[in-house]
Amino acid sequence: MLLNEMLLIDRIKVNVEAKGWEEAIDIGGNLLIDQALIEKSYIEAVKQTLRSLGPYIVLAPGIAISHSRPENGVHKTCMSLIQLKEPVEFGHDTNDPVKVIFTLATTDKEAHLQSLRQLMSLMMVSEDLEVLFTAKDVDDIIEVINKHS
Repeated sequence: MLLNEMLLIDRIKVNVEAKGWEEAIDIGGNLLIDQALIEKSYIEAVKQTLRSLGPYIVLAPGIAISHSRPENGVHKTCMSLIQLKEPVEFGHDTNDPVKVIFTLATTDKEAHLQSLRQLMSLMMVSEDLEVLFTAKDVDDIIEVINKHS
């Protein structure tokens, strides 16, 4: 699946207010729950894993990719993105605070690999990454997503 097939305009929000990492995870997850793509149990599993394993989802400075296992309530492979108004702390030694959170849900171990490669490609281009952090409009993020899809 291409990145722009997983990350649709109605699954992206900018300038989101969250008091902490748990609320931020909930907001990103709710974009997918509201479309019946995942169950609430999926987001609860993400938070439980973070509590037990720590902030392993904070993969780069300012960026987290929240995810869990398919059996925790995924109906369709999908992704959401929230850009926070104010970054939140996950407790990561080097990559906190987090400003952009992707929520990834996949029905199997392979459906999302192409989109993850495209996301990694985007993250290697500093000016495109900067758009994720600073965009005031979802259309700006969609433009960058399409560029890498």
